[in-house]
Amino acid sequence: MRRALLVIDVQNEYVTGALPIEYPPLPSSLANIGRAIDTAEKAGIPVVLVAQVAPASSPIFADGSDGAALHESVAGRAHDLLLDKRLPSAFAGTELDAWLAARDVDTVTIVGYMTQNCDESTARDAVHRGYAVEFLTDATGTLTLRNETGTVDARTLHDSVAVVLQSRFAAVVTTGQWCEAVAAGTALSGSNIFASTRPR
Repeated sequence: MRRALLVIDVQNEYVTGALPIEYPPLPSSLANIGRAIDTAEKAGIPVVLVAQVAPASSPIFADGSDGAALHESVAGRAHDLLLDKRLPSAFAGTELDAWLAARDVDTVTIVGYMTQNCDESTARDAVHRGYAVEFLTDATGTLTLRNETGTVDARTLHDSVAVVLQSRFAAVVTTGQWCEAVAAGTALSGSNIFASTRPR
């Protein structure tokens, strides 16, 4: 097993910008993201910083804007790769897959924002590409989502995605559990709801 830590979209837009993270509480998730980075660095796990970038005319994540800049909690940290992306998955249209393959990475750990958007997209994409996925539920987060279909509060949205990911796509754990697994050199695993429903 060889891990890489994907730090997804920890940018000002989610802290002081138009899309402030609500749940888990922002100070808590930022602290846990920092803890995960520190643990990865100590263990020699590659750290990949990922940033969402939109055209300069976009109201959010506009290229060159303060909102698109990495938040100070991660901006000054050592890392092995910095990627800009324009789609939700960190794999889509980027060098990430080739970069991980060149380093024999088989497991990606996801922290950052937002739970149901770029985090979940990256997790699903990683599984489809053959990676094992670890999702740190207290080092990720989202906000209340409203559109023409209805409204989902931030906690319900975050927790629901975590349940779905654990059912098939990822090992959903806390930062503390992940740090313990890293220290012990052990793998974490999710479940597969289809394993028990196959015809016999």
